[in-house]
Amino acid sequence: MCQVTGAVPGFGHNISHSHRRTKRRFDPNIQKKTYFVPSLGRKVTLTLSVKGIKLIDARGIEAVVADLQKRGVKL
Repeated sequence: MCQVTGAVPGFGHNISHSHRRTKRRFDPNIQKKTYFVPSLGRKVTLTLSVKGIKLIDARGIEAVVADLQKRGVKL
């Protein structure tokens, strides 16, 4: 699960040529990433989806960490 966006696996079907359906799982691209957060004065390791990484690049690590702390996520 992504700590920033909350992305979790989705579920659906594989559909064969004969149109038989079997269950499958769509996993988000989850990665561990370490950032230095100046306001905390230390490094923070987050479990992120690629969309979460892009969000941090756009908004900045300080703003994202502030939102996480507001939600009560332990860092």
